[in-house]
Order: sequence, then structure tokens, then C-alpha cells
Amino acid sequence: MVNDQHIASVFDRDLEAIQALIMKMGGLVEANIADAARSLEERDDELAEKVRALDKVIDGLEEQVNDEAARVIALRAPQATDLRTVLTVMKIASSLERCGDYAKNLAKRTGVLVQMQPVGGASKSIRRMAREVEQMLKMSLDAYIQRDVDMAEAVRERDREVDQMYNALFREFLTYMMEDPRNITACMHLHFIAKNIERMGDHATSIAEQVIYLVTGEMPEEARTKADVTSTVAIEVEG
Repeated sequence: MVNDQHIASVFDRDLEAIQALIMKMGGLVEANIADAARSLEERDDELAEKVRALDKVIDGLEEQVNDEAARVIALRAPQATDLRTVLTVMKIASSLERCGDYAKNLAKRTGVLVQMQPVGGASKSIRRMAREVEQMLKMSLDAYIQRDVDMAEAVRERDREVDQMYNALFREFLTYMMEDPRNITACMHLHFIAKNIERMGDHATSIAEQVIYLVTGEMPEEARTKADVTSTVAIEVEG
């Protein structure tokens, strides 16, 4: 019995160390999303470069999480809920790393866009969308720490709002391009940025769904309804 308690306490310490890495990683990703969006709005290439450089740190943290998780599995042989917790942590780290990649891609395109004329209020709209995704990411990580299924479900609901913001931006870019062909190149870059942010929202939602799985043992029964209708809009325009 004492030995079992000792093993449990060692596992808990190992898990706390991994969770500390996850929260550090999450904080850096949230900051990078905010800075990438601000660099675009303020046309600040130095800030964009900082975002690009910090992505390597985020990648390194994901490697640390995976290495520590693999070590825990090998040494502690966790069962049932404990194993589910370790696997969930690895999936969360993967989603955070992908969000970091999208923030880096945003910053890369900012480096190109600062050489072009601004397109209407697009960069402000993109920053609002990025702020929404940031909040979703923070909520999903809080839901993980607190094991809060209701909060995780709220993140899933907010993903629809991000999709709708993306749809509105897509239409906005189409309008700018039709009004002035000189806007086409900049709008294409801005569209890819908006799409990257929309995908960050998907990853924040994926983290929330992992929380639901961790707490309940089951993935959400109802599939997420995506509100991205840009493919339909594209077909209508082409027609």
C-alpha cells in the first residue's frame, strides 16, 4: 500500500512538471498570436521577427513535453485515467505547437505586407479575430487545469464565432480585390493569415475536446458544426 502511494506521488510530481511545461508553452503561444497580429496592424517588422524567432522556443518545449511524457509512460507504466492524462498532455502540446506555427506564418507574411499599401481596415479585423482565438486558447488551457467540462464546451461554441469572423473577412477581401486589382496580392496574403487564425481556433477547440475526453472518458457526442462557408462563396463568385 505504501509503495503504491509512493508510486502515485512520484507520478503526480512528474505530471505537475509536464503540466508546468504545457502552461509555459501555452503562455508563449498566446503572446505570439497577440504579437503577430499587432505586428501586422502596426506594420512592425521587428516585432514580426521576434515572433518568428520565438517559435523555435515553442517547438523546443513541445519536444520536452513529449520526451517527459514518454519517460513517464516507460518508467511509471500509468494505467486508465493516468495514462489518458499523459496522452492528453501530448495532444495538447501538439495543438499548441501548430498554433505557434500559424503565428509564425502570420509574422512571415507581415514581412511581405509591410512593403505594400495597407488594404482598408483588414489588419484591425484580423487583430480582433486573433484576440478571440487567444481567449479561446486561454479558456481551453484553464479548462484543462480545472478539469472543467462546461468551460471546454464554451470553447467549442466560440469556434463558430471565429468561423463567422473568417467568413466576413473573406467577403471583405473579395470586395477589395474586385474594386481594385492592385489589392489582389495583398488580399491573398491577408486571406492566408485569416485562414491560419481560423485554424488556430480549430486547435483551441481540439484542446477543449481533449479536456472533455480526459474528464468523461468520451469525446463529445455531437460533431462540431463548422460555420466556414467560404468554399460556397467562392463558387458563387466564380459562377
